[in-house]
Amino acid sequence: MASITTNIAAHDAQGAARGPKPRRALSPRNIMLYGTLIVMCLYYLLPLWVMVMTSLKGMPEIRLGNIFSPPLEITFEPWVKAWSTACTGLNCDGLSRGFWNSVQITVPSVIISIIVASVNGYALVNWKFKGSEVFFTILIFGSFIPYQIMLYPMVILLREAGLYGSLGGLVLVHTIFGMPILTLLFRNYFSSLPEELFKAARVDGAGFWGIYFRIMLPMSLPMFVVALILQVTGIWNDFLFGVVFTKPEIYPMTVQLNNIVNSVQGVKEYNVNMAATMLTGLVPLIIYFASGKLFVRGIAAGAVKG
Repeated sequence: MASITTNIAAHDAQGAARGPKPRRALSPRNIMLYGTLIVMCLYYLLPLWVMVMTSLKGMPEIRLGNIFSPPLEITFEPWVKAWSTACTGLNCDGLSRGFWNSVQITVPSVIISIIVASVNGYALVNWKFKGSEVFFTILIFGSFIPYQIMLYPMVILLREAGLYGSLGGLVLVHTIFGMPILTLLFRNYFSSLPEELFKAARVDGAGFWGIYFRIMLPMSLPMFVVALILQVTGIWNDFLFGVVFTKPEIYPMTVQLNNIVNSVQGVKEYNVNMAATMLTGLVPLIIYFASGKLFVRGIAAGAVKG
């Protein structure tokens, strides 16, 4: 028995010796890989560092020209001014008004477009109807049409409907333009789910809405997070639709940011401009970092599957 055990151990040792050698931690491949990643990180983080450091400095220190150095004396006055007293045209109430305008635009646009697109994708996969492929083709075609060539027709339609220059009109525009790509994402995601679940639910007597709410919806949380991040980022950061379809009293935050940064009156306050830029980009960043793991899961689980 002892000899058998000894032979097995010797055989295992020989097998281990013949196996692949462990890779060195500092191999040329790893050095090139991590070196490239570090360079790319620095490339994207350096402008952010300059923005944050500049927003925390006073104008006398900024005029010294050391844009990469941390502030000698930290001040939050530029942030306060950017939020509450910076002039965005004729009004000097900062970005606070534009923030609440953006909230009123983003929340209903995101909710309506995601709900409609998820139902569209679910119906296109599990409840085929006559003309469904033509409908899907039109949606896909619509997602690749440049927005700029549709501005004038949309202005005419909103004017005739009495919605031009209102928050409701801009919500409608964002909802319409967000549905094609979201429908594609939800359709691909639902097509990756096991078809047996749908068939079993049909056998048990579940209908259209019963299957959607009890089976599809609970299994689609990662995909809803993907749609949420895409829509919030696109709508919150939008400038073109905001400046075309609204008026100064209801400008979104990005349009007011443009008015602050490109103002030609008085002294150029770079610290206020940087603080205003950071304030405008905080909402998409917070949502992404809060739900980043679910975003990756949604992409991996079917958002890019055909």
